[in-house]
Amino acid sequence: METVKNNREHSDGDSAAFGPEPAVAQTDLSPAVAFVREHLAAQAGAVTISALAAMTGLHQNTVREHLDQLVEAGAATKTKAPSSGRGRPASLYRAIGSPKTGSSEYLGLASVLAAHIDRTSMYPRADGIAAGLDWGRDLAREVAQNRADAEEHTPADERTPAEETLALLDTLGFAPESVTSDAEAIPSDEQAPGADVHSFRLTRCPLLEAAHEYPDIVCGVHLGLVRGALEVFGDSAAESELDPFSEPGACRLHLSGSASGNTHR
Repeated sequence: METVKNNREHSDGDSAAFGPEPAVAQTDLSPAVAFVREHLAAQAGAVTISALAAMTGLHQNTVREHLDQLVEAGAATKTKAPSSGRGRPASLYRAIGSPKTGSSEYLGLASVLAAHIDRTSMYPRADGIAAGLDWGRDLAREVAQNRADAEEHTPADERTPAEETLALLDTLGFAPESVTSDAEAIPSDEQAPGADVHSFRLTRCPLLEAAHEYPDIVCGVHLGLVRGALEVFGDSAAESELDPFSEPGACRLHLSGSASGNTHR
């Protein structure tokens, strides 16, 4: 079962203290390129194409193409390593701030759409979840298609559906963090027998302003996104619950059933 809980019952004075931070600027990068950027950003210094290929499991030519896109987008820098004798010096890449984006326009559109659903829908939360389902399915299919086009085995091929979904959320700017198993997150009468429940803190939100104004709709979209991605990644039976603005600095996402297993993020 999928549930969105509205926790916007705090007073005006303390409401800003609950829920996630704004996401970093949205990117126009594909999930495949964002996957390379995630690994690049995790490095303490500049790295070579061969080193990044070893980390990601991708072919060096594929990594080079993705890095070129990152440099063009303003998400990475490219320099030459000091010459060490014969041969051309290797190129060194380093992740930098946020790529060029049209984030303000994107956020404005999200607010307008949420307002339209709020005015015209008899069931705004349900419609938000339905929209999120389509969005999550499309995004997950894009991830799968990019991997198929590369015709390569990558570490991502060994992820569980939940891990794939969490990686997608990370790419979108939710910055999920794993929390210790929480068996009370979903009421016992709604859990499958013997089901494990795992919680994740969503510490950032790419649509935070719209979510504050229309929490049922926007948070419903985000729950639908999770459900749609899990479905495409191979776990349509997973149960999920989202607690918006449930604690200082985060919303809570709960997964139960097969989706909760073997998640190590």
